[in-house]
Amino acid sequence: MRVAVGDPALEVGDPGQGPLGRVFAEIEKVIVGQRKLLERLMTALLTGGHVLLEGVPGLAKTLSVRTLAASLSAQFRRIQFTPDLLPSDLIGTNVFDQRTGEFRPHKGPVFANIILADEINRAPAKVQSALLEAMQEHAVTIAGETFPLPHPFVVLATQNPIEQEGTYPLPEAQVDRFMFKTLVGYPSLHQEKLIVQRMTTGVEPTASPVATLEQIDAARAAVNGVRVDERVLDYIVRIVSATRATDSVTPGGTRWIEYGASPRASIWLTNAAKANAFLCGRGYVKPEDVKEVAADVLRHRVLVTFEAQAEGVNAEAIIQLVLGSVRVP
Repeated sequence: MRVAVGDPALEVGDPGQGPLGRVFAEIEKVIVGQRKLLERLMTALLTGGHVLLEGVPGLAKTLSVRTLAASLSAQFRRIQFTPDLLPSDLIGTNVFDQRTGEFRPHKGPVFANIILADEINRAPAKVQSALLEAMQEHAVTIAGETFPLPHPFVVLATQNPIEQEGTYPLPEAQVDRFMFKTLVGYPSLHQEKLIVQRMTTGVEPTASPVATLEQIDAARAAVNGVRVDERVLDYIVRIVSATRATDSVTPGGTRWIEYGASPRASIWLTNAAKANAFLCGRGYVKPEDVKEVAADVLRHRVLVTFEAQAEGVNAEAIIQLVLGSVRVP
């Protein structure tokens, strides 16, 4: 891949062809496979979105996020979400300073560029509400005073789909704040063999900083400059509209869809398609860019009915039906 827009120093592709290319190459010194996961993480970083990663334990979700941060000279904090976590453990609190006789703010671990919210669905509603403000406003409130978070600020959260004991369902409003919900799958046999060879030498591979946050900001500006033709924009809006019960083009219609994606999905789908075009080396969005990212943008925004579940129809199936039914420009 090669970026052909903006600053030529932002070219991506082979190792050494620009900051983003070096980031991918550096991450792949540690992570085997999971290219889609890495591209989604980079897309979120380039658009200011947040990512919800879902997969069984042991698939390098945490390692991928930590390695991305290590390759960018970014502030990184890993927060283990547990049932006894308090909002103050996340955002911080006021601490009494005996020397001055005054309270001063003690900032929590959320004050970093890249936040790994590990097992996010293990924390109760109060903690989720505190995180929601940070995700939406890029600021937090401590004792009535608002503090801006560092720039850039990205939340990369993980959750385990097979372990339900001691977990809380995430509020729909919070789930909708995530740009992507990315499903992390098993590696191929060849990739798993490479993983075993790499991780059993007694020396754990690590990543070094190869790009600065200023370079990421420059790449963000280039992504904003990627052109979206009006016909492609119409295509995006029609896709999102088709996920709603009243406008659905799927055979099940209102029987299958409880509610569909909101206009926020149209915004994120456009931004994600622009970032995908950028990473593919184009200054304009094609329908293929939209299709490439559509499932990750929409799967957590489409709620199916009990009737659909009884018929074996899930959100993934509805999204594929929508993509197959909406006319491509």
